[in-house]
Amino acid sequence: MPVFESIYHGVIRFSRRSDASYYLSLLSFVESFILPFPPPDVMLAPMALAQPRRALYFAALTLFFSVLGGLVGYLIGAFLFDLAEPLIIEWGYQTRFQTVMGWFDQWGFWAVLVAGFSPVPYKIFTIAAGVLNLALFPFLMASVIGRGLRFFLLAWCLAKFGAAIEPRLLKYIELIGWAIVFALLLAIAIYYI
Repeated sequence: MPVFESIYHGVIRFSRRSDASYYLSLLSFVESFILPFPPPDVMLAPMALAQPRRALYFAALTLFFSVLGGLVGYLIGAFLFDLAEPLIIEWGYQTRFQTVMGWFDQWGFWAVLVAGFSPVPYKIFTIAAGVLNLALFPFLMASVIGRGLRFFLLAWCLAKFGAAIEPRLLKYIELIGWAIVFALLLAIAIYYI
């Protein structure tokens, strides 16, 4: 069996496990304030594909724990930023962090709302919101709306169209997988050159 198809089937099998929801909850929580960590979409997507009837439940679970983790990120920014700042710098998020701080100065609430769809990691927004003492209730509301739109849209699309897309995905999964690996290696090479 080809490499990426094997990985894909393994992830789908894992997504059907009874304890997968706990891992999704944990990932959603820690991703919102710990650097570096992958977004919860990497678990939410295969779980929505594997169990389409439970896709919206998985999205709700992801949203709840993501916003709860966002609150922890906010508190880190507000009270423990001196401890978090060296990690932000060490892991190469300093430029993104400065960009987010500028967005907060300019747009405040709307910056958090857009964070749900932004390529900038949500954890950067949560910590920056705490550093700038953004009002807590608007921060939480913007997080719920922005992250909620992202997670529910992803889960709904995969539950609705996943069965139709899966055969085409499997047909091209090796090409897509190797293209991503090549792109990552190229990005790393460019970064270090």
